[in-house]
Amino acid sequence: MARFELKLPKMGETVAEATITSWLKEVGDTIEADDSIVEIATDKVDSDVPCEVSGTLIKILHEKDSVVKVGETLAIIEVEGELEQNNTSSVILEVDDEVYKAAAAVEKDIDKAIHIKSKSEIVKRVTSDRFYSPLVRNIALSEGILKEELDIVPGSGLDGRVTKDDILDYIETRVVASKIDKSVVVEVKSTIVPLSLNGEDELIELSRMGKMISDHMIHSAHKSAHVQSFIEVDVTNLVSWRTKNKDAFFKRESEKLTYTPVFMMAVAAAIKEYPLVNLSFDGDKKVAIRKNINLGLAAALGDGNLIVPVIQNADHLNLIGMAKIINDLALRAKNNKLKPDEIQGGTYTVTNVGGFGSLFGTPLINQPESAILAIGAIRKVPAVVETAEGDVIAIRQKMFLSHSYDHRVINGALGGLFIKFIKDYLEAWNEDASF
Repeated sequence: MARFELKLPKMGETVAEATITSWLKEVGDTIEADDSIVEIATDKVDSDVPCEVSGTLIKILHEKDSVVKVGETLAIIEVEGELEQNNTSSVILEVDDEVYKAAAAVEKDIDKAIHIKSKSEIVKRVTSDRFYSPLVRNIALSEGILKEELDIVPGSGLDGRVTKDDILDYIETRVVASKIDKSVVVEVKSTIVPLSLNGEDELIELSRMGKMISDHMIHSAHKSAHVQSFIEVDVTNLVSWRTKNKDAFFKRESEKLTYTPVFMMAVAAAIKEYPLVNLSFDGDKKVAIRKNINLGLAAALGDGNLIVPVIQNADHLNLIGMAKIINDLALRAKNNKLKPDEIQGGTYTVTNVGGFGSLFGTPLINQPESAILAIGAIRKVPAVVETAEGDVIAIRQKMFLSHSYDHRVINGALGGLFIKFIKDYLEAWNEDASF
């Protein structure tokens, strides 16, 4: 007999942990190779973990709703005979529960000893009865943080000690009055006001996805200096072209022809023209100019939440290829069938707020990217049209583009020129073009 450790597999560069949502097998169940054992959820996508071997499930190490790190063992499978060579890294010795308990006790004693050791080595506190490491003091000095202000920084270390991350987080969100003497410290406190409910109100908890979206949006709002540029686009020719071609397109390609593939092609072309929009932050001081144009497209999930699948190398696709990929990703997003790799590696994001009837919006940047485009609803409006005989009022099909970008690295000129390029691209669309 041998034992096989079923570990949480790596699911992409940015995914470090997952939440167990349900176990598909119970202890004592017989497992066949490639059987799905457990369902997991990450901040990117939901998935399941298959087993590489056949055997019997003898131990589940993490219960439902547990958060597990990549590489941690989820369960133990007892296997008949010897494991194949490529599975030897997952073999563990035949041990009983007493050995597991003994090992856990040793680990607990080690942790306790480390804690006592660290506590005994804390340097005697200064007169404010709070210790600050030389690193924290140097950071505070370089940022002009006085002793009185440093004393109010929340600490997450041992006994409330201020760590490097604590002081950096504080600096990022720090609010200091600019017109008062530096000896005066302003402390901003946020209080949670209890919510008053009446008998007809219903209090519900955010879903797991809702909580992650909430955290992601708050992080983006605090991190980036958001500014917006807006532009109106006349898409009359594009609307006429789609009306004439959508039936023939579906008959030939078995795909619906929407406006979205054209919009994504316009965005890819604009990024090629203005590559400094295609940036991703590496920390707070460096940015990477992305050479690949990987466009994220916000899509609706079955429960109403949004997810952002990524179209890799979008600038290499023609209209038909773009339409097929977009339709496929949107369908699988709705059915919760996206793979982890399909929602990673984006360099610029597009969201279609017009699908919900909005004229324009001010979307938050999808970190660590530097910009995002919102596409508004197309509607008929009266407009002044220049002709050889003079100006006339005509009914035109128009829409708004809203460009949110990080003003730390993209200035107003670049942000405006970028959507001006998209406007020109769409307005120059030939209504007699083939597909």
